[in-house]
Amino acid sequence: MSVQETPNNGTAAETSQSLTVRDLLWMCLSRWYWFVISLAVCCGLAVWYILKTPPVYERSASLLIKDDRLGGTAGGDVGASFTGMGFLQANTNVLNELASIQSPTVMREVVSRLGLDVSYTSPGMFHDRSLYGASLPLLVTFPDMGEKGSGSFKAVLSPKGEVSLSGFVGKNVPQDDDTKVTGRWDRPDTLLTPLGRIALAPNPRMDRTSEEQLEGPLEVSVSRTPPAAVSRAYASRLMADSPEDYASVITMRFSDVCPERAEDVLGTLIDVYNENWVRDKNRIAVSTSDFIRERLAVIEGELGNVDSDISAYKSANMVPDVEQASALYFSRAAEASDEVAGLNSRLATARYIRSYLANSANSFNVLPANAGLENLNIESQITAYNEQLLRRNNLVENSSTANPLVADMDSRLDGMRRAILQSIDNYVVTLNSAVSAARSSQEAASSRLRANPAQARHLLSVERQQKVKESLYLYLLQKREENELSQAFTAYNTRVITPPMGSDAPVSPNRRNVMLVAVMVGLLLPLGGVYLAEGLNTRVRGRRDIEHLSVPFLGEIPLGYTPRRGLARLRRARDNERDRRVVMVRKGSGNTINEAFRVMRTNLELMADAEASGARVIMVTSANPGSGKTFVTMNLATVLAIKGKKVVVVDLDLRKGSLSTFVGEPTEGVSAVLSGHAGINDVLCRDACGTAGLDIVPSGALPPNPAELLYSPRLKAMLDTLRAQYDYVILDCPPVEVVADAKIINRHADMTVFVIRAGLLEREMLPHIQSFYDTGRYHNMAIALNGTDPSHLGSLRSRFGYGYGYGYGYHRKDKK
Repeated sequence: MSVQETPNNGTAAETSQSLTVRDLLWMCLSRWYWFVISLAVCCGLAVWYILKTPPVYERSASLLIKDDRLGGTAGGDVGASFTGMGFLQANTNVLNELASIQSPTVMREVVSRLGLDVSYTSPGMFHDRSLYGASLPLLVTFPDMGEKGSGSFKAVLSPKGEVSLSGFVGKNVPQDDDTKVTGRWDRPDTLLTPLGRIALAPNPRMDRTSEEQLEGPLEVSVSRTPPAAVSRAYASRLMADSPEDYASVITMRFSDVCPERAEDVLGTLIDVYNENWVRDKNRIAVSTSDFIRERLAVIEGELGNVDSDISAYKSANMVPDVEQASALYFSRAAEASDEVAGLNSRLATARYIRSYLANSANSFNVLPANAGLENLNIESQITAYNEQLLRRNNLVENSSTANPLVADMDSRLDGMRRAILQSIDNYVVTLNSAVSAARSSQEAASSRLRANPAQARHLLSVERQQKVKESLYLYLLQKREENELSQAFTAYNTRVITPPMGSDAPVSPNRRNVMLVAVMVGLLLPLGGVYLAEGLNTRVRGRRDIEHLSVPFLGEIPLGYTPRRGLARLRRARDNERDRRVVMVRKGSGNTINEAFRVMRTNLELMADAEASGARVIMVTSANPGSGKTFVTMNLATVLAIKGKKVVVVDLDLRKGSLSTFVGEPTEGVSAVLSGHAGINDVLCRDACGTAGLDIVPSGALPPNPAELLYSPRLKAMLDTLRAQYDYVILDCPPVEVVADAKIINRHADMTVFVIRAGLLEREMLPHIQSFYDTGRYHNMAIALNGTDPSHLGSLRSRFGYGYGYGYGYHRKDKK
């Protein structure tokens, strides 16, 4: 068989192909307008974001932290000298300085000095413009507001120096307040407003030469925020770090919508930090000076009488020989310690036995004997108690606790327990007294023993104390003078390497990055939409989706019109239907559809010749209504007739009669022939659609019983008559499985052309079509793929077929 067949390379359920990069690229190119719209919207949003977002500028400064050990200050030698004494830190810790620079206290002082708790803005075209420094005409203070007070108002400044305040917003101000206060801004003025007193003063830093301040009224929005909140906000925007682990350089960065304010914040921050450091350094020097002065006074008093008589000291303390006295006291202390330990052991045992007896849960348990009490009376009592308790327990085991003897013994045992408890209490009192006496003896020996080393040390060191105190006195006098010099010539511990400076280009929003993100999003959104739409498409898209079928493939018919998309698809739906109801095959035409039907004609002839000779009855059907079987039938018949074949088309779709519209829908047709009211020659329409050799048998009036008419023997007789007169008899039939007509007609057909409409048939139906072919349900079944769209994934592989060779020689004519 020469007809093209699609190999069965997988299971019948395998209906889709993997999506390659080339396929995705072609699909995106076919939907280029999606990308244009998406890019336009995303770039427009990006431009709107850039215009609406106030630009943020960054300023940076670098500080070198000096090392005191290298002579960074006039008191460097003093710091090195006192390092061993623990008074001063030998070197500056960069991490500590970083924490000091970023402390809220420093930023709070910066906010207070620059008056940053009050912000000023003026309306702009796209966003409010921040006013500061040279662009700020006036300064506002709120004398009546405390640290936590907040409020805002609007001020309108005139070139003549007049100002109007309105729109007050505050905690105690009503929402509908319409108070309006006027005053002067070109000189100091205090106004009484709903927010309390407001002091106005001209800004000395304002650029007086700027004419934009004098052209007309200037609207300024003034807002006051608690300094603590402002300090936290500014501290969060300050970044300070050291570029290297072992470097002593600190880099500070600050971001703000006003570059001049960012420079002032960094500059003031450095000034406040240096002032705090100098104050701390002087405080340390003052403390050191006080310490030296106190020590000098003490040493002067001690130097007044350092000569003491060693012999008199020994006589007074009765230590003729220090070593013998130490040995004697040590022996006494050891004996007393052993005695205390023994007494404490017996005392703990006595307390344990007493708690054991006092516990009611142990009333009928024997007591521990020979526990180390070292008291014969108590041990004998315990032995007698245990013997009596054992007899009682034996009696209980042989009788019960209700036995009178048991009750009597319980009473005696209770008395014995009380006697033992009384004896133990007396014994504990005795032991406590003994322990106290032993400890007193031990403490006396230990006291003398502790005093002995001090006495010996005093006797050994008294000779050298005078020399040590004299040298220390001279040393402190020298350091007092050095400390005074250090306090007088204290220098900053930092040096500004890079003053506050930065680029005039804003760091945020980054226009380049924003536009890049917008372009990326503008490309990714439609790309994702294309990929998602293709992934959710469960219908046959083209030739690639039916390649796994082993059914012979006759050909692929592309769309004969430009597919409408979006709203245009709904608006031009009728035009599309009209395009499908015309014969598009023309003699001498070389367009894509004509060449597609010529390929189908060739494959059909090869398949028909391989089956048998003579006339052929070809049945055209589909799985779905609207698959274009009538369109395929008429154009296939036309392309056969153009070749010189005698072709007749029979409209056997007695339920719709779509093919009959090509000949004006006559009232007599197949239904009249099958019912016996007319002959075949009476209803035959010759040379239909202006094509010689192409005849049509219309359906005629639509009958109420089409299935019964098709079962009539007259159908076979009609088809036999047509076989004898024509080369091809093409039957336009209803869809399969929808009604029984196709199965009835198939009994008389030599071949079945199964039309699959791309974009209509679900891919899950392809295994059923394969089963029709495998079971031989329809005679000599072959597939015709209709309505493929080159922009769809399934048509990508076959889209190169009709545009490159088949139209050779026809371009000029087609163009005309």
